[in-house]
Amino acid sequence: MVDLGFLAGEWRLARRVDDARAGAVLRFEGTARFLRDGAGLCCEESGRWIGGAQDGMAGTRRSLWRDGGDGRIAVLFGDGRPFHDFEPGGEADAVHLCGADRYAVRYRFGEADWEAVWRVTGPFKDYVMISRYGRG
Repeated sequence: MVDLGFLAGEWRLARRVDDARAGAVLRFEGTARFLRDGAGLCCEESGRWIGGAQDGMAGTRRSLWRDGGDGRIAVLFGDGRPFHDFEPGGEADAVHLCGADRYAVRYRFGEADWEAVWRVTGPFKDYVMISRYGRG
């Protein structure tokens, strides 16, 4: 079973966004650092967009990962608002609703790597975002 200890440390991050509405494919490469913060982990992602109009543009994102109780992991926005939670294992699913938008994620955890596949739909959104995390 995956726990917060598995996530702690630094990961290589490769992200691909297939935006059906815009007819575009975006790529992002960087790092995700899961740092202990007393209440769990703070994930700080940083890197650069590759290709297209965003080529070379820096990007950052911050989230908080906590023990959600009952064996679950709770993921919060960087400001502490709830985002979603999931029961860790080889595969885990979660959904976040934001107005008319639906964010559905499937986590897949391996021995030394993991990925998050997001399917986002709504009146003005239709994309799949695949984020792969590896050590080293």
